[in-house]
Amino acid sequence: MAALNRLLRTSFLGSLSRMSTTAAPEGGGRFVPELAVPKMGAGPRRDHRERGVQWVFLGCPGVGKGTYASRLSQLLGVPHIATGDLVREELSSSGSLAQQLSAIVNQGHLVSDEIIIELLSKRLQNGASNGESGFILDGFPRTIRQAEILEGVTDIDLVINLKLREDVLLKKCLGRRICSQCGGNFNVASIDIKGENGRPGINMAPLLPPPNCAAKLITRSDDTEEVVKERLRVYNDTSLPVEEFYRKRGKLLEFELPGGIPESWPKLLRALNLEDHDDKQSAAA
Repeated sequence: MAALNRLLRTSFLGSLSRMSTTAAPEGGGRFVPELAVPKMGAGPRRDHRERGVQWVFLGCPGVGKGTYASRLSQLLGVPHIATGDLVREELSSSGSLAQQLSAIVNQGHLVSDEIIIELLSKRLQNGASNGESGFILDGFPRTIRQAEILEGVTDIDLVINLKLREDVLLKKCLGRRICSQCGGNFNVASIDIKGENGRPGINMAPLLPPPNCAAKLITRSDDTEEVVKERLRVYNDTSLPVEEFYRKRGKLLEFELPGGIPESWPKLLRALNLEDHDDKQSAAA
């Protein structure tokens, strides 16, 4: 924990520009960030990479945090740090934590604060040595304790809380695939749910692999219906209070995903007062 504190203070504090949040119209219950990005026609737009941000992505497992955090990371020129990826990297290693992590993850339980902080501390140390500035955290903090640790050493500018109905989340998680050769993330689920009883419908096309990856797809060991449902239950019990933690501090932006990437990405950018002039990339949740 001490290593994490030192790294956050020395690597990030003072090096990142700040942003503020402004309440939406009364009754909206949401916040819209005011970024230092000129509107169209207001003069030359400054390069996104001239500023670092300190953002956090929240949301249920499988909601798409990795997809949108990765895209914003590239757009803003700051590192995307996904604690889930850190855990999977450790699982694939021969490190002392691998066996312990395997038992925890395969049962759908949350990894302890101590382990997450150890992995994150190592990642931040490597980034600091490479001159990284700013970050977008994905999967941390997951508990009030983690949020308090983070708040004690640095200022989080914005917390983006992605929301998606649970039946869609389950389908998405069960459709996730990874290319065993290149490590690419894809999704074979084709989701088309009609609106009923006042609930809007939702459509998400599959994100299929290129021909050279099609025969090499594998399913993550923790993407079974039983484990996914357990992860969702644990999230609701443990992480929902984290949303309230940031809501009370005026830093929470709640964003309901209206569909797949083509529908959601432009609307998320508008909510963040950002623009992407080269929107040609593809990503998987």
